[in-house]
Amino acid sequence: MTRAEFLAALEEMLELDAGSLSPDAALDSLDSWDSLAVISFIALVDEHFDHVVAGEDLAKAKTVSDLLALTGADLA
Repeated sequence: MTRAEFLAALEEMLELDAGSLSPDAALDSLDSWDSLAVISFIALVDEHFDHVVAGEDLAKAKTVSDLLALTGADLA
């Protein structure tokens, strides 16, 4: 999965318009970033990267870039 594909998957998961999510976007500014989105994000990372995101690491995430880093992959 590329960085663009991951952002597109996040946009779909968060029900945002395609191309509207930037790596610098603050999670607290996204109305759809809620507990369901957190669970969906954990499942997305597990499914596509075979990586388990620790809850304490996810709680520290402030931006979409932080989420990208939590994938455990080098997304180009």
